[in-house]
Amino acid sequence: MTGVPVKVGQLIELEIDNYGHEGEGVGRFQNFTVFVPGMLRGERVKTRIVEVRKNFARGQAVAVLQAAPERRTPECPIYAECGGCQLQHLDYPAQLQLKREQVVNAVERIGGLTGITIHPTLGMERPRQYRNKLQYPFGISDGAVVVGCFRQGTHQIVPVQECLIQHPLHNRVLDSLRELVVKHRIPIYDERSGKGLLRHVLLKNGFATGEAMVVLVTHGERFPEGQAIAAQLAAAHPEIKSVVQNINRTRGNVILGRENRTLWGNDGIIEELDGLRFRISANAFFQVNPLQTVKLYQKAVEYAALAGSERVVDAYCGVGSLTLFLARRAAEVFGIEVVPEAIRDAKENAALNGLGNVRFLVGETETVLPRLVREGRQFEVAVVDPPRAGCAESVLETLAAVKVKRIVYVSCNPSTLARDLKRLAELGYETKEIQPVDMFPQTYHVESIVLMSRL
Repeated sequence: MTGVPVKVGQLIELEIDNYGHEGEGVGRFQNFTVFVPGMLRGERVKTRIVEVRKNFARGQAVAVLQAAPERRTPECPIYAECGGCQLQHLDYPAQLQLKREQVVNAVERIGGLTGITIHPTLGMERPRQYRNKLQYPFGISDGAVVVGCFRQGTHQIVPVQECLIQHPLHNRVLDSLRELVVKHRIPIYDERSGKGLLRHVLLKNGFATGEAMVVLVTHGERFPEGQAIAAQLAAAHPEIKSVVQNINRTRGNVILGRENRTLWGNDGIIEELDGLRFRISANAFFQVNPLQTVKLYQKAVEYAALAGSERVVDAYCGVGSLTLFLARRAAEVFGIEVVPEAIRDAKENAALNGLGNVRFLVGETETVLPRLVREGRQFEVAVVDPPRAGCAESVLETLAAVKVKRIVYVSCNPSTLARDLKRLAELGYETKEIQPVDMFPQTYHVESIVLMSRL
């Protein structure tokens, strides 16, 4: 390519002076941008070019010639292979600073907003063993049953003996399950041929309650050994209260199917967050870091500034976890979600907690919210917690049209957050402050909570 100063296979030396969106190091070679995973700002590295594009290249570090003081030796033995974590080589205070910088850069560059108060990232005292959910594929390697994560960029399974960010129970259950699968000679699913039975294992547990759930994903319905395996797992690990077979007959990459059969115990487990109880089923979405979720939701409630008389709308409400936090302080809360199964779980969770001031509605926010207003309802506060793609512009326009006084925006993507804040500014809302929250230590992901007020 004309004007490109590097080629694949070339060895170069780089000064890393910044970070990319996924925490990779960024340097410049003859003013040409090169991304190098695993490298830190301030480091000098020898890099082999592995990919060249028109405006940038990607490199693989061959040697760190000068290390940054924040560099740490990753504790995980498969850190370089797994891809689940990206920042174990960076000490934790520096991780928190990096995540704040990601938010600042997005808000200023994409949103065009300056002078906004962006607080230091809310981190964890112990940024390990925080995940309440594990999902791993099964496979065969050299004739042996393996279960673990996919190697970065492939469908080759890397066996996992212990994951440092998973709850310790998950590692113990996984060991037992692997032994039982071998003992009972369960056929392992082969995604290339479409033959075999056992595809994935999904583990969930309640940090507060201690209850655990095992979901065995199979390619077909017939699983005669399922109940025996379930009973033996539960006997070995008394924390297990539910073992479910999930049936997924598709040939794609979707992990869970829509059909579940309870093999042992209950069809779900219970978790508690700040005194609220939530039922977690096989297919239900739930925040994977319960300790940080409480901090996230408490900050959202603080920003909502509820005195007990307000009517609140919670768009993209999911299974209603944040909705119920709001309902304890508001007169009435309406949760809107497009996924019917999530609304079903949300209604169950409201009933489980005896909260009668919550209504959950299935549909698109831009359709449901105007209908509620036409019916005579007014909302003082709106909470939005969209997926990574951010809010549909029609949702933002709808919120402005119904003239909510305050918007609390919970985001998992700084780039789409900044885009939406810019649009809300055009619609008459001022960004007051932003609180980044570290929901996923050792990874590049950052959540943010934003308070906006109508001008």
